[in-house]
Amino acid sequence: MPRFPLETLIDPVAPPGQPASRVLGVPVPDQPPPANLAGFYWYFIRQARLLFALLFLAGLSVALLDAAIPVFIGRVVGLLSEHAPGRLFTEAWAPLLGMGFVLLVCRPLAILAQNMVSQQAINATVTSLIRWQSHWHVVRQGWAFFQEDFAGRIANRVMQAGPSLRESVVQSVTAVWYILVYGSGAVIYLASADAWLAAPILCWFLAYATLLRFIIPRLRARAKAASEARSLLTGRIVDSYTNILTLKLFARADQEDAFVREGMLGLTAAFQRQMRMITLNGLLLSSLNAIMLTGMAALSLTLWNRGEIPLATVAAALPMAWQIANISGWVAFNVASIFENIGVVQEAIGSIAVPPTAPDRPGATPLRVTRGEIVFEKVRFGYGRERGVLDGFDLRIAPGERVGLVGHSGAGKTTAVNLLLRFFEPEEGRILIDGQDIATVTQESLRAAIGMVTQDTALLHRSIRDNIRYGRQEATAEEIAAAARDAEADAFIQDLSDWRGRTGYDAHVGERGVKLSGGQRQRVAIARVLLKNAPILVLDEATSALDSEVEAAIQQSLDRLMAGKTVIAIAHRLSTLSSMDRLVVLEHGRVVEQGTHTQLLERDGPYARLWQRQSGGFIGA
Repeated sequence: MPRFPLETLIDPVAPPGQPASRVLGVPVPDQPPPANLAGFYWYFIRQARLLFALLFLAGLSVALLDAAIPVFIGRVVGLLSEHAPGRLFTEAWAPLLGMGFVLLVCRPLAILAQNMVSQQAINATVTSLIRWQSHWHVVRQGWAFFQEDFAGRIANRVMQAGPSLRESVVQSVTAVWYILVYGSGAVIYLASADAWLAAPILCWFLAYATLLRFIIPRLRARAKAASEARSLLTGRIVDSYTNILTLKLFARADQEDAFVREGMLGLTAAFQRQMRMITLNGLLLSSLNAIMLTGMAALSLTLWNRGEIPLATVAAALPMAWQIANISGWVAFNVASIFENIGVVQEAIGSIAVPPTAPDRPGATPLRVTRGEIVFEKVRFGYGRERGVLDGFDLRIAPGERVGLVGHSGAGKTTAVNLLLRFFEPEEGRILIDGQDIATVTQESLRAAIGMVTQDTALLHRSIRDNIRYGRQEATAEEIAAAARDAEADAFIQDLSDWRGRTGYDAHVGERGVKLSGGQRQRVAIARVLLKNAPILVLDEATSALDSEVEAAIQQSLDRLMAGKTVIAIAHRLSTLSSMDRLVVLEHGRVVEQGTHTQLLERDGPYARLWQRQSGGFIGA
């Protein structure tokens, strides 16, 4: 279907630095939004301010036309009282035709324009713009950011911020216009007939403003608390689903029920507190409206009875009061919705409006790997603890050298790799690659130069082909298949099928690759790194999930993968490291011994003791 012109004014997925609006040319910011509520709103609104300006004008038009309806009613009653039966249409056809044209043509067109702007232009594109930019900033946070929260809660905030921000702005614009236009229009019209007629509405406005001043801060706080409770519950439910195998293996359904029940009760209590405030607001507002309607009726009838105002004014005054009462009820309902949405936005700010936790330094340059030399210089790191996991860690790895890191759990092996990848920054010291301090290069270029196979391999819930192609996006189908064959994965891939009937390389692997065995996931991960062909290779328990037969089968592939590369390998099964050029033994974050497998056994030191303790090929306690 062809798209409406309004639908194309905004590019919701424009990258930072490029304009999101084709008309305004406003560039997408490359920094996250401010953490204050007003700044967070303006960050997104200004990128689509033309659409919101059009919505503002359309809302004004609809409100003006709706406000004219009570005036038309009064005018019709006046015409009836001024013209005898049989002569109305011949003598008053012009005003009647004008009012009919406004109701039949102008008002529907104004409502159409308002709906076109709000529904066709704002609802879809602005919502997607907010979600896209929120995701763009969140996904570029450091690894530590995601370790501190539920993935489900972060995702919920990203998904809910867009529609909540959009709805609160659209509803606020509509509510403001209705209240201002109806209220001011009624006051002006009635005051022109008799100043006393404006008194009930002015008193109502004063009382309504006081009511809002009391309700709004409390409603906003309770809406935020309810939104936080909802996100927490979402996080707990997603955590249960993500770890469903653990739940089943340990028969902990009752425990998970209690965990989720606690979150559910928390949300229920928070939502009930929010609803109590909304119910109180409804009671106070309905009482206020009843007083205004009764006062307006009594006053207008009294003035008419005295002959001070015509019947047409009475006929207009009562519908105006009733219309304001109805609109105030609509606004009250929408105020609850507006502040519920504002509460969602406030809560989302906690995940979206966060300064980058691991940004590149200003002026960071791309890493250039010409040889592959890696140097750790007096590196200290302890995850914020006083006692470091690495403490004075020095290590030089020559270009093309294959080094195995050995030591008990907690010795600092994986920490050294995480620092090399800049998942964390050293507290002291520095790390160099070909003489370049990795703290001064871009993280994207650094990680592009390092291929890594980890022990805990998690695949994307996509096809096998997409998972392998993650190593190199421009790879052809033939190159993907060749990498799979080199990783001894092609045979089992050909036999795969999923619940939608997709087979082979098109089959999807399930969330985190749960439809594959550990060994199969590991082989897909190895194929992915083979395809990446980075100059530096890190193997962190790369063959731990493979049985001995499969490990032996792909060992030649690993040897080809390591050829000509600088390699850091970690394994508790020391036999897998015995062919490395050099083994480096760590204890308490320091290098205590290094050499070849044979040299270290001859020295009868820490490595020899680890080798002797192994039972079944693993390091003993």
